[in-house]
Amino acid sequence: MESVSAEHPDFPGDGTAIRVRMLGPMRISRAGAALVLPPSRKLRALIAYLALAPHAVTRTHLCELLWDVPNDPRGELRWCLSKARALLDEPDRRRILADQDAVTLDLQDCLVDVLDIEQAMRQGISSVGVERLRSLAALFAGDFLDGLQLKSCPLFDSWVVAQRRRLRGCQAAVMEHLAACLPAGSEERYDCLDNWLRLAPFDRRAHALMLQSLNDRGRLREGEEHLAAAIRAFGDEGLDWRPLRHAWRLLRLTPEDPPAPASGADKPLIADPSEGGRERTGRASIVVMPFADASARGGVRGGLGDGLAYDIITRLAKLRSLFVIAQGTVFALDQRSVGPEEAGRTLNVDFVVSGSLRRLTNRIIVDVALVESRTARIVWAEAFDHTLDDAFVALDEIGNRIVASIDIEIESAERSRAILTPPNSLDAWSAHHRGLWHMYRFNQADNALAQHFFEMAVRLDPTYSRAYAGLSFTYWQAAFQRWGEQKAAVDLAFKAAGQSLSADDRDPAAHWAMGRALWLRGSQEPSLAELRRAVDLSPNFALGHYTLGFVHCQSGDAQAAIGSADHSRHLSPFDPLMFGMLAVRALALVRLGRIEEAADWAVKAAMRPNAHVHILAIAAHCLAIADRVDEALGFLALIRQSHPAYRVGDFLAAFRLTPEAQALFKAGARRIGSE
Repeated sequence: MESVSAEHPDFPGDGTAIRVRMLGPMRISRAGAALVLPPSRKLRALIAYLALAPHAVTRTHLCELLWDVPNDPRGELRWCLSKARALLDEPDRRRILADQDAVTLDLQDCLVDVLDIEQAMRQGISSVGVERLRSLAALFAGDFLDGLQLKSCPLFDSWVVAQRRRLRGCQAAVMEHLAACLPAGSEERYDCLDNWLRLAPFDRRAHALMLQSLNDRGRLREGEEHLAAAIRAFGDEGLDWRPLRHAWRLLRLTPEDPPAPASGADKPLIADPSEGGRERTGRASIVVMPFADASARGGVRGGLGDGLAYDIITRLAKLRSLFVIAQGTVFALDQRSVGPEEAGRTLNVDFVVSGSLRRLTNRIIVDVALVESRTARIVWAEAFDHTLDDAFVALDEIGNRIVASIDIEIESAERSRAILTPPNSLDAWSAHHRGLWHMYRFNQADNALAQHFFEMAVRLDPTYSRAYAGLSFTYWQAAFQRWGEQKAAVDLAFKAAGQSLSADDRDPAAHWAMGRALWLRGSQEPSLAELRRAVDLSPNFALGHYTLGFVHCQSGDAQAAIGSADHSRHLSPFDPLMFGMLAVRALALVRLGRIEEAADWAVKAAMRPNAHVHILAIAAHCLAIADRVDEALGFLALIRQSHPAYRVGDFLAAFRLTPEAQALFKAGARRIGSE
């Protein structure tokens, strides 16, 4: 939702606008005049919660959130809504929209400080100009809903604490990017850095920039004092202070002084904040914070929230694609009441996972968010609502979905980052993700570019198993699509898969690559063994489940193929290979004799982005077998536009179908003239 741009905390502009301020004590004004708010604290809480809700909120949820066993919760909710309407509605503009089941607060035409900040974060704080950054910084007039606490409503108080932490992270991101835009020796930059350090006292980049600012202003004694105080504070918390000392030494070098070689711990910290403020020379890093458990009483630890975080940490580590902060460090920070946003900056990681859970009568609800640390941008957020027949089964299911979603969302974010990076500036990690961007286009030209970037990645890091796996996939694709000489592509796919296994035998992607390569060579049972090994190593590895389905659907266990394909879609509902997951189901259904269902699923596969010619052929021939000839001819026309000579023989040569399935597809081909 877009709010009207705010130039400073008093929101000058349209004198008739309603202005809602939630940073500091809640204030609402209309046409420049402050409105007198009723004394009800729950009214303020209701307005704030609805203003930030991404969608309509049920009345039941609002009653659970704000009333702890009152005599008439729905009656009290109706009273609060009537008072909110008096504040926010106008004769020709209803902003509070309520029906029997749900309530929505529409503030699109109002000036709302928190929504203005959220809009900037969604757009990307690194792209915001200096004047806009100044206006955003000025909006932070205090803590979110300062002074508002509902001791009898633990769910709401937990939500407020989470919002305060999140907005402090947003403020730190604004201060960081504003400081980078201001003149090095200016008083404004010094004040900005001072505010940033108040928010994030253990952010090493903030300290390094403060030392630089003091040096530029000639305040050397203050620089020494700041360094000494920072070393003491970092030491008390068991954090590494050596990079700060090294940064100060570099600043104090004279032209005649040769720089001392930096150890791994002494690398300079000052970097472009648009790049995340850290040197990206390896895997992306992530910290998973314990989930706030609204059902826990008295601060008792070791409950479901801690267990869910521990489970996610373990499963992410098994993926082998991310650098995951160990649970000991995570729980030590949480015990010191370090919030997720500050933890991300303290640990200098790229991404932070945090969330909360609550148990209702027969349900468990988990809210989770993946945030980019240095920009405070929410990369992904979701709410999981599961029946509570068995709490541990429910959390296992939710944990699977969270881990798979985190993996695919980070990969997507890193692909987008890599494609914007100049090729001569790519490191192994970025080159790999640039290769993925091209690989997932599923055409010959992009496949060749993907090969180029994967080869660059393994040159830069010969131990990078994922890059070898990606390289193997491009050769597999070339063989499967007949883009060039097939035998050479098959051999290269197998060779690259072997290099991936040599680099890291515990990487599920390495076994996935080998499983695909063995299938190309006609070794079905060894292929299935490698793919089972991939999902054994990481049960959340969606591509492993999908490829098990791919092999089974042609000449293996058709029912198992459906289970694997469905599970892969469940784990990764926005996967770039979704067309393949749907097509696997279609082929398996053909073999089971469920032709009408097969045709419907084949059409879904063909309609997915980047569906290649073999997927279109599955749709055309499944429809033909189902005697839906007109629809089949439509897909055949699409095939002929890009591949005029394509025939059913090309389709059957690509797959390893049973003789019975081949006979069915040949019969379908005769109906539409694609023999």
